[in-house]
This record gives sequence, structure tokens and C-alpha cells, in this order.
Amino acid sequence: MKKTIQFIILFTSILSFSQNKLNGKITTENNVPLQHAVVHITENNSFTETNELGVYTFENVPNGEITIIVHLLGYEQKTKKINSTSTAELNFILQEKEQHLDEVIVSTAFNKIQSQNVMKVEHQSVKEMRKNGNVTLMNGLTETPGVNQISTGTSIGKPVIRGLSASRVLVYTQGIRLENQQFGEEHGLGLSASGIESVEIIKGPASLLYGSDAIGGVVYFNPEKYAQYGKSEGNFLQQFSSNTQGTNTSFGYKSTPGNWKFLIRGNYNSQADYKVPIGDRIINTRSIEKDLKYGIGYSNSHFSTDFRYNYNNLNLGLPEEDIENSGFRNPLFPKQDIDNHILSVNQKFYFKNSKLEADLGYIFNNRKELEDIDETALHMKLKTANYNIKYYFPKWKNIETIIGVQGMHQTNLNFGEERLIPDATINDFGAFMTSNYEWNKNAIQAGIRFDKRSISTSEYGNFGDEGYFEAIDKQFESFNFALGYKTNLTEKITTRFNLASGFRAPNLSELTSNGVHEGSNRYEIGNSNLKNEQNFQADLNLEYNSEHFEIFVNGFYNHVNNYIYIEPNGNTIDGNDVYNYVQNNAYLFGGEAGIHFHPHPLDWLHFTSSFENVTAKQENGDYLPLIPANQWKNNLKTNFNLSNWFQKNYISAQINHTLNQNNTSDFETQSKDYTLVNIGFGGEINFGKRKVDVYLNANNLFDKNYIAHLSRLKNDGIPNIGRNIVLGLNFDF
Repeated sequence: MKKTIQFIILFTSILSFSQNKLNGKITTENNVPLQHAVVHITENNSFTETNELGVYTFENVPNGEITIIVHLLGYEQKTKKINSTSTAELNFILQEKEQHLDEVIVSTAFNKIQSQNVMKVEHQSVKEMRKNGNVTLMNGLTETPGVNQISTGTSIGKPVIRGLSASRVLVYTQGIRLENQQFGEEHGLGLSASGIESVEIIKGPASLLYGSDAIGGVVYFNPEKYAQYGKSEGNFLQQFSSNTQGTNTSFGYKSTPGNWKFLIRGNYNSQADYKVPIGDRIINTRSIEKDLKYGIGYSNSHFSTDFRYNYNNLNLGLPEEDIENSGFRNPLFPKQDIDNHILSVNQKFYFKNSKLEADLGYIFNNRKELEDIDETALHMKLKTANYNIKYYFPKWKNIETIIGVQGMHQTNLNFGEERLIPDATINDFGAFMTSNYEWNKNAIQAGIRFDKRSISTSEYGNFGDEGYFEAIDKQFESFNFALGYKTNLTEKITTRFNLASGFRAPNLSELTSNGVHEGSNRYEIGNSNLKNEQNFQADLNLEYNSEHFEIFVNGFYNHVNNYIYIEPNGNTIDGNDVYNYVQNNAYLFGGEAGIHFHPHPLDWLHFTSSFENVTAKQENGDYLPLIPANQWKNNLKTNFNLSNWFQKNYISAQINHTLNQNNTSDFETQSKDYTLVNIGFGGEINFGKRKVDVYLNANNLFDKNYIAHLSRLKNDGIPNIGRNIVLGLNFDF
């Protein structure tokens, strides 16, 4: 034991002795120092700011080739690649320029900034989502063109990307895939916006990077960053919502005194029943959410470790007929009570010219649906362990290559009076290789992947009885590829073209269901003979970017073999319509187009507008279910400073028009068009060195009565939420 301790001390001292350091100065063309310029190292996601002399300093810089990004509002953004073992000083000269921040994209393989990325990825800041008055994480995601949600009231929402949803869209958090029984329409994300820095959205098949279930795309949540090196930071957020009489409170603290770093954040969110425009409240749409996030990390020039833990508890009311209203915020029966425990470890090893990265995760999802105080209708425990290991080869003649393996071991156990799916064990294994080649203003990225999924379930009940589950033992395999090309046609015009295949193995619900799904009010019957969904998608992206005008056009065509969907068979059991899972080839096509205009010399004025469209049909010409209506979104925003103590002010107005949805499946109802108007005002109040962000929003300003096509309450004729005034305070200390 004594020798072991001596070895650890010696090893630590060697690492500490060989730390790489980097410093430099950032100035204007006239050699004026620039304070508060942000300097970012992408390899370990560390950042710092320049002091009043324009000087920055990094300790514990990763070994080998690293990417440095410098940005400051009102100045051009610069990117530089260096070898940290041979460079100790790096200076930058920035020119004044109105330019949007070119974000580092974490969800793609090579973590490049968006302008260099072969794949178009949408990036949103959670802080900006809040400023727009979004009360939930899912509401914020729908601001992205091509992204919608299937919702149950205001508390339950799940993402829809270009018409694909549920198990076809993978959600990642803390670097690992989120598993929370996402097969159910009424099963929401189970994530709090508190402690999430930003979100990245891949629209289209991402099976090359993520394996099965990424056939429709990926929603990738980036956790809150640690504090700058040598600093400590605190944050308090308070948000109020008039319609739901809701309150959302978040408190966080983080510190990076040296090599070690840590953070902690707690959140409490309580919402009462929401009110519709005619004045009624929808009984039991109330919710209470408790969330705790904790992180601890260590980094030096040789390796970095980041451990994260997230506990989330959701107590959600389920609206039904004949519920007697009582209380205020506490959900009534029936309700969901869900615990999510998410543990993750990100480990990176930096070699001379290469890198090894591993993400390890464990998720425990404890889901209950309670009919009464002593009646637990549904109780499922889903335990998931997964891994994602990647090796980054040394760069060779502008070619970067990654090989990796991914896997998952999952068990589902039932403890309630009813069963939606049987006890089961699922094992995944995948291996992939991808390369990126850049020359001049061009880039090509290509890759191939093999996946295998095995599913085995236990028999339950008696054959022929209601609720009987046969034992199955299935295996699904697939090879997939991706090929992308990006080029700058001119200095201002960029185009991207991507071809990719993806696959999705049928989930437990689709294979094995045999009973009443209370959340959907129907009797569902699975099909153990279902095959893989296999898709092929082509994407074309064209962008024009100048200092004061931007325009983009995205088009896609997605062909899906063996598309799985559910349809009624005309029978009823115990008063519930019977639905069967079936397959048919299908195709989806459409896209998004938009502009961003901020004219000179009116640089304080910003106008954005986008239109999104998706058409989805079966091979026989019938329309697919749960396809969002076409939308036209507009936003006008002004930036100004009211005074020395109240700065960075803005006024915004959103006008979003949703068109009729008449292209529905046989068992869906059509939806009418509607227009929603939202307005907002905010700014930053300065108290010496302390700052408070304040925002005030009025969503659905004119109290429009409408029903969204993807609302699960649509069949009951229940409108969406009416006017909602949102007040938020964000205090940093």
C-alpha cells in the first residue's frame, strides 16, 4: 500500500511538472488591448477571458494539435490550430466586424466550428431560449426550423424532426444517449433546462455516429460549462408564468481553482393547471419538477476527466374526464411519477498527435403511472449502461480519421398491476470508421458502420388471454454509411451535400404490445415479425452570408423501407379501439428556407424569417400520421442601451403562422391554421460588478384559441395554452 501511494505521488508530480502553458495578447489593428475577449480551446472545452491589458493565460493545455477560437462581440471571430508542445505564446489581432458567433459543434465526429462542418447542425443557446419566454425545454427547441413537438399540455413534450419522432430521434445528454421509455407518446424528455448550456440538432440520419434509433436525427444537449480557470461563479434564476401561476427557481455554483473543477445546480419548477383562451383551466395539467446536477472534473496536459450526475423527479398530472378539481399545484390522480438518475464519465487522453476519448454512462429510469393513492397501474424500471469509445488518429496530409466502438446493455422490469411491455434485455454493439479531408475551401467526410442489436423478452401470462406476452429472442443487424461534401462556391456562398443511410430496430412496444395503453386510450397489439426500418436520405444546404444579410435553403428527401406505424383494425376490446403495428415503405420530403437581415447602418435592427415544410406518405399514397403542419416563423428584434446601468436592451416581436394540416392519415383529424404573436423586452442591469439579466415576455399576446396538430389533447377538443406573461431574472455573482 505504501509503495502504491508513493507511485501515485510520483506519477502526479511528473504530470504536474510537464504541464503545457499558453498565453498571448488580443488587440485591435491599432494595437489597442481588447478586454473580455473569449478564448476557447475546443479539445477540452476550456475557456478564459482577456484582462484589461488584453492578455489571456491557459494552464494545463492538452498535448498535441489543438484548436484555439477567439471571439468578441463587434469583432471578427478567429480560429487557429497550433501544436501545444511547441507553442507557448499566441497573439491575435481582431478587426471590427458585425459577425455571428461560429459555434463549435460537439455532436459531430470532428468537433469543428459550423463554417467548417460538412453536416449542417442547428445550434441554440438555452439562455436565449429563456429570453424568448420559453417555459419548457421542448418549447425552446421548436424555434428551430424543421423541429416540432408532440405535446400533452404544457408539461410533456417530445421532439419531432422533419416528421420523425419517438424512437426515431435520439436524445443525448452529458455525452450519453438518454433512455427513458421514449416509445410512449406521453413520455416526455425528463430533462430540465437548468444546467444545460446549449442544444445541437442534427436533422437527418445520424446512424454513423450514434447507431440504431438515430434514423430521424439527434437532439444533443451540452451541459453547463465549468468556471474559467482560477475563478468561482454563482448564479440564481427566477422565472414566473402568469397563465400557469408557475414558478421556476434555479441556483448554481461552480469553481475551477486549478486542475480540479466542480459545479452544482438545483432547480425547482412548479406549474398549476393551464388556462385556455375561453377562461377555463384544463384540470390536472399541473406538474412539479425537481432537478439536481453535479459535476466534478480534473484536467492536465495528458488527460481530462469529467464526471456528471443528474437526478430529475417529475410529478405530472394526466388530464382525463371527470376529474374533480382540488388543491392548487399538486398533481391529482391519474398521474406520472418519474425518477431519472443519469451518471456519466467523459475521459480523454492526449498523446503527441492523437487522442483517445471514452464516454461511459448509466441511466436508471423509474416510471410509475398511478391511478389512485394505493393503485399503481404501471411501474417500470429501465436500467441502461452504455459506452462510446473513439480513437482520433494523427492527422495525415489534411486527413483526419476516427475509429470507434459503441454499445449498450439494457434491462426492463415490471412491478405494476398492468404491463405495456414485457420484462426484457437489450444489447447493442456498433463499430465505425470515419474520415474528414480538407483542402482549400472544400471538405469531404465519409464513414461506414456496422451495428447489431439483440432483444430477448420473458413470457408473461397465459396464451390467448388479454395481456399475454410471448417470449421472443430477436437479432437485428445493419451496415450504414455517410458521405458529405462542403465547399465555398464564393467567399459568401457555402453549399453542403450529404447522403446517408440509417436504421432502427423495432422497439419493445412495437414487437410485443398486447394490452391497453392508458396514455393513448387504445388497445395495442405488437408484431414480433417486424423488420428493421432502413432509410436513405439526401440533404442539400445552400447558404449566403454577408455582414448584413443571410439566407439559407435546406432540402431533403428521405426514403424509409419497412416504416413502422400503428393503425386501427376496426375491432374493440373492453371499449377500447384495437390498433395493430404494421409496416410499409414510406417517403418524406421537404425542407426549410429563411433569411436574417440586419441592415447597415441600422445594425441594431434584426429581422429573421423562415418557412418549413414536410410531406410524408406511404408507398401506397396514404399519408403518415403525426406529421407537423407547415409553418412560417418571423422575428423582429432591436438592440439598444437605455442607460449606463441598464444596457444590452432589446425589444422583440414574433409572428408565427401555422398552416392547415389536411394531409392526415385515416385515423387522424385535420387541423385548422392559426397565427400566434409573442413580444418580449429585456436587458442587463449593472450593480457595480454584478449583473442581472431581466426579461419580460407575452406569449400568445392576443389570447388566440387554437389546437396544435401534434397535441395529444386534440382528439378531446382541448385547446393549447392561452396568453402567458413570463418574467425572468438571472443574477450572476
